[in-house]
Amino acid sequence: MIGLSFVIYHLSFSPVKAQTVPYLPGVTPEGAVYYLPKTAIRVTVRVASTTYTPGDFCKYAERYLRLNNVATEPDVSHKVVYISQMPIAIADTSKAFSVKFDAKSVVANVELSEDGRLLAINAKVEEEDMPQPFVPAPHTAPINPRKFLSEDILSAGSTAKMAELTAQEIYDIRENRSLLIKGQADFMPKDGEQLRLMLNQLEQQDAALTSLFTGTTQSDTTEHVFIVMPDRPIDHQILFRLSKWRGLVDADDLSGAPYYISVTNLATVPASEVENPTNAAKLKSQKSKFKGVFVNVPSRMRSVIYQGNDQVDQAEMPAPQFGHTEMLSEQLFNKRYTTQLWLDPISGAVQRLKAEQPK
Repeated sequence: MIGLSFVIYHLSFSPVKAQTVPYLPGVTPEGAVYYLPKTAIRVTVRVASTTYTPGDFCKYAERYLRLNNVATEPDVSHKVVYISQMPIAIADTSKAFSVKFDAKSVVANVELSEDGRLLAINAKVEEEDMPQPFVPAPHTAPINPRKFLSEDILSAGSTAKMAELTAQEIYDIRENRSLLIKGQADFMPKDGEQLRLMLNQLEQQDAALTSLFTGTTQSDTTEHVFIVMPDRPIDHQILFRLSKWRGLVDADDLSGAPYYISVTNLATVPASEVENPTNAAKLKSQKSKFKGVFVNVPSRMRSVIYQGNDQVDQAEMPAPQFGHTEMLSEQLFNKRYTTQLWLDPISGAVQRLKAEQPK
């Protein structure tokens, strides 16, 4: 798929740290080499899986508890419950520039990110915000319903008889709970706290024994992260597939329903110089002669995610790869000014520029 690449991390039960290649910032006493960024799209998808396990007495649920349509076969289902998109910065190695420190320049302190992106000159920057790791909701340990089965139930000669006696036990529990609530039980608790504990215990027994007829359902949520790097517009490319029974599957696995992504260049600024041979030659010449700083003038892009033909999420974000690069005047960095420069860490555009004449 031209112009589309992605990496997936599974964050189901514990946070996973992205693997990065160690990078030594390109700053020396003589100068600095830096990259400008391009924007990748971080797509976060959360999938809920539901597992149903039938109870031992599921075939007798209607006969003894008047429960209809109780499933008798195990089942697993998956569905997407959350999708979001956010821009992240990737070092654009095609936009590598250098700046030289000399006696005529006030460029003396260059701040780079770990992957070599220019963040600031003669200024301090705050640490970039990182997405918080996904933490699944804790599970409550299931209660074993068999610990509530009486000796008579366990010694019954058939499953049908065990189901009948268990149903009778459930009705007795519900009757005792009703009597407690009405204050008509033979052994009423001494205070409200004791009453609450007794009612909770009866409810726990009722739920555990009833699950032998209705079965149990367990839900889990996993998070999947896709990094999409749109070096050019993307038209309805498969992002992932989701199978109702197997969850997330490979993009070429037809057992899953497709989710697509489209990325449109909104063309809010002219295109990059590298797309024009004349401008590219001019830029190369400028890079060799200029002693100042290059910055991005980003365009914007719109990213839309579809389930089939239905739109499920949309986001707009800066897109330096669809914009162009400009140089700041070298006059800003001579000894006549005290200049501080901050760049947007995502887009590489000028976020703030402070140039003052020394007193």
